[in-house]
Amino acid sequence: MKLPVFAALLTLAGCGIERKSSLPVYYDVGEFQLIAQDGRPFDSQVLAGKIWVADFIYTNCPGPCPRMTSQMHEVQDATLNMPEVKLVSFTVDPARDTPPVLAEYARLHHASPEHWYFLTGPAATLQKLDRDTFKLGNLDATLEHSTRFVLVDRQARIRGYYDTSESRAISRLIEGIYALARERS
Repeated sequence: MKLPVFAALLTLAGCGIERKSSLPVYYDVGEFQLIAQDGRPFDSQVLAGKIWVADFIYTNCPGPCPRMTSQMHEVQDATLNMPEVKLVSFTVDPARDTPPVLAEYARLHHASPEHWYFLTGPAATLQKLDRDTFKLGNLDATLEHSTRFVLVDRQARIRGYYDTSESRAISRLIEGIYALARERS
């Protein structure tokens, strides 16, 4: 086979080939029901078939939460043209973070309601998600929480953890989102 023909075949072979990302598969995310910032029940089925990023914050946090929310906004901006990508911020303070409080927080941080959900609900459900599902920590009276973002694929599998205190974490997360967007299975 002549070199130009071989090069053309390689180029065509690269087009349309489904690519698998090199992202590991960690854990499955089970179904859950909470309450969204608009006060409506939120069923995780809304996220079925979507790529999504999760974090745990609280609205009156004096520590890392404002930075994390700003970083999540950066992710929102990078994925606004990708309807298959959603963002989910779970509260670690459900006693204070009621739907109206979360709605105001979302508005202040220019969260797109079609793209970014702020969720509250029973402390036991949030604890199970934080500790058992995402493996990030415990919900307790100290309100200490992980500063990691979690990337979840279309099959509701955790594919990455990103420590938001690392300088390249958000760019790596966005790269991970794009890698998952190229996956089809």
